This record gives sequence, structure tokens and C-alpha cells, in this order.
Amino acid sequence: MALAEALRADEQKPDPAVARVAALNARFEGQSALDILRFALTEGFVGDIAMVSSFGADSAVLLHLMAQVDPATPVVMVDTNKLFPDTLRYRDLLAETFGLTNVLSEKPAREDLSKEDPAGMLWMTDTDACCHIRKVVPLERALEGFGAWISGRKRFQSRTRAKLDIFEIEDGRVKVNPLADWSAQDILDYSRDHDLPAHPLVAQGYPSIGCMPCTSKVEPGEDPRSGRWRGQEKTECGIHIASHGREVDGSGI
Repeated sequence: MALAEALRADEQKPDPAVARVAALNARFEGQSALDILRFALTEGFVGDIAMVSSFGADSAVLLHLMAQVDPATPVVMVDTNKLFPDTLRYRDLLAETFGLTNVLSEKPAREDLSKEDPAGMLWMTDTDACCHIRKVVPLERALEGFGAWISGRKRFQSRTRAKLDIFEIEDGRVKVNPLADWSAQDILDYSRDHDLPAHPLVAQGYPSIGCMPCTSKVEPGEDPRSGRWRGQEKTECGIHIASHGREVDGSGI
């Protein structure tokens, strides 16, 4: 009986990682993105953290902030082989402009594509499977060895992100969202104040930019992400949903 009670008591003990994340959220809610990044890069996860960037519509803001703290921070971009050429050129422009010295482009493995998408047309029949093989799996590979990563998600972007926390736990890693409480106007103001280069597709009506086949223009008044997988219930590519599609309660994903 004593052993059973001890096991039950052990099961009821709070997860240290969960407790740490809760404490960090309480500490940093309302703090500046720069303070959050400074903590993450120089105190909380030194040498154990990477930034993941799509080099999309809003990416310049977070990359500019990060560069002020440590421009040598690993920046992972998943190149699906389906990106707009403008996005690849934009990546190179931002890296040069901000002095980023450790930008890593991770592509899907050739053997995976040969097996799962030999014709390169999987997006037409199964967008979830396409995203998984071209985004989720490469990112998992790129993040091996890191205990934390930085995301550019924001609460205003969609209903599914409205309760986004600054710090989350996902599949054993801490995810940091320094811009969680930023508004669209905050992004615009920061970009203008610091004269940041804009993604060339934004002016053409693309406020959220993913792969070419699954990204369309957005009309005035529409959700900024409505142009992603238009006409489908799909709202995320999968890299922000833990365990291959299983949403985590309370994560704000």
C-alpha cells in the first residue's frame, strides 16, 4: 500500500518543465519582445535555442529584434521546394541586411519525396500529407539537439492563435513566441520606424505567405491567413501542432 501511495503521489507531482513555463509566462507577460529574446538567448536557453523563420510577410521584425541580441543565433528556414522565388531572395536580403551569420535552410529528404511525392503534386490531393513531408519532418530534423525554439506567431493572426502564450511546451521543447501580444499595427509601425525591407509579395495582396500552390491573395477585411489553404478547414501546416496533428490543450495553437 505504501508503495502504491508513493507512486500515486509521484504521478501527481507537477512537471518541472510545465511549472517553469508557467512561471516564465507570468514573468514576461506584458514585457517587450526584445526583453523576452534577450532572456531566451543570453540566460534561459543559451546555446540550446534556434529561431524558426519562414522569411514571410512579418518575418523581418522578429529577425531584426533577434539580431540586436545575437545575430549568430541559428535561424532555421524550411525550404519545401515549393516556395515563391521571392521568398528565397527575401531570405538572402534579410540575412545580409541584418548581419545574420547562421541561417540554415532545411529541405525535405530526397528519399522521402521519392517515396511520398514523386510527381511533386501531393498538395493537390492531400495538403496535410504534403505539409508533413515537406515541412514537419524537415523541421524535426533541423531542431534535433535544440531544447527550445523561437516562433513568430501572434495572437491577432487567427482565431486559433487568440490565446497564444509567450512560452509553450511542445513535444519536449520550449517554444518562445516573443511577438504573441503584438498587433498588426505594431508590426507595421516597427517595420516603418526601422525601415525594414518588406517581402515583395505583401504589396501584391499576400499578408501571409507559404508555399506557392497553397497561398492565394487576401481581400480587404479578410483574416490575414485566409489565403492559406483557401477553401479548406486547414489552418496550420503542422509545425505548430504537436505530435503530428494532435493539438495540445491550452497551448494557444
